Amino acid sequence: MKRINLSNRTIAVVGLGYVGLPLAIEYGKKYRVIGFDVFQARVDELERGEDHTKEADLVGMKQARDLFRQTGTIGLTFTSNSEELKQVNTYIVTVPTPIDRFNNPDLTPLLKASATIGKTLNQGDIVIYESTVYPGCTEEDCVPVLERESGLVFNRDFFCGYSPERINPGDKVNTLTKIRKITSGSTPEVADIVDALYNSILENGTHRAPNMKVAEAAKAVENSQRDVNISFMNELALICDRVGIDTNDVIEAAGTKWNFLKYRPGLVGGHCISVDPYYLAHKAKALGYDSQVILSGRAVNNSIAKFIADKVLKLMIQKDHKIKGAPILVLGITFKENCPDCRNTKIVDIVDELEEFGCQVDIYDPWASPQVVSHEYGKQLISTVNPDKDYAAVIACVAHDEFRQFDFARYRAKNAVIYDVKNFVDRSLVDGRL
Repeated sequence: MKRINLSNRTIAVVGLGYVGLPLAIEYGKKYRVIGFDVFQARVDELERGEDHTKEADLVGMKQARDLFRQTGTIGLTFTSNSEELKQVNTYIVTVPTPIDRFNNPDLTPLLKASATIGKTLNQGDIVIYESTVYPGCTEEDCVPVLERESGLVFNRDFFCGYSPERINPGDKVNTLTKIRKITSGSTPEVADIVDALYNSILENGTHRAPNMKVAEAAKAVENSQRDVNISFMNELALICDRVGIDTNDVIEAAGTKWNFLKYRPGLVGGHCISVDPYYLAHKAKALGYDSQVILSGRAVNNSIAKFIADKVLKLMIQKDHKIKGAPILVLGITFKENCPDCRNTKIVDIVDELEEFGCQVDIYDPWASPQVVSHEYGKQLISTVNPDKDYAAVIACVAHDEFRQFDFARYRAKNAVIYDVKNFVDRSLVDGRL
């Protein structure tokens, strides 16, 4: 790759969540970086050197902030004042792209971020999007907002790039600098700059896509493929339950074949796998094609929470438990183990189903924020598990390290149903598992 001078790059990272903060920190070690977030509370938290997501390299963040204090030209600062964005020439947008209650893409955060940037955009600036979208979204939805707010012309006065985020919350191995990133640009020359910019902080390089639509599609496909594969295993779990055999036994047996992929059944929540397929299906529908495989996979995965709740209730009846008023302990509310991320968790659906039958559900999760769970889902967490409480059922929903030491035998001895969603509890102790 031809050498490109990046010394004049000043960067704003717009959105300081799971994706944006690690980027701001890494770029802040080499460039002048402004980390921007509309929530002052988030800025205040970072100013204190704290991060509730537990994803940030706090030592690296301090180094990047100290670097700016020492040099004034390189390093990291945080702000919620959009006027400060006028100092930069490169924007990286890392805001959420959720779905609404009808499973349609909700571009509100993305378009608001684009409008904010448009007001400070200057000649020659580059706006790079990392937020997950459908192919064509950057040029069809974001660029018009940038043009309207700035009065500038796309690919003449300002330019765009797209490099899909690949942050995996809780993963301490595949971190930002160690993954391979896809890059793209709105012109070949800008694609060179975008690619060089990411290569300057990555250890394993990049894959340069031929255009932004390819890069956008790749992101949606990555997670849609995983979603479809998991949906097949979830459907297998539904079948095996009717046959009366253990799904995991079947997977282990089938896994002896050299080309079998050991996907496991489970709840599919979080910020990517349960959301991205809807973006791809939305684009397909807009072009006149109704997705079959993608949406059928989504339907299967969305049915699993109800299946688990119903199965637990049936097992409780078999053990002569009264359903109405039955105390049930749910272990875990985050969407995956050993991280505090509760975004789009499907465990809430299990709780809702049990509560509809009149059960009294206690939720315990040492990783989750009680404030976040209360605000997002209206559920209250218990601060500790009462070992003397006689639960009718204990559902192990998340394989946090803390739960691997949980005394399931104590509750099993009291006739409680033990149900294992994540296949980590001693098999001799469980009454059922997914």
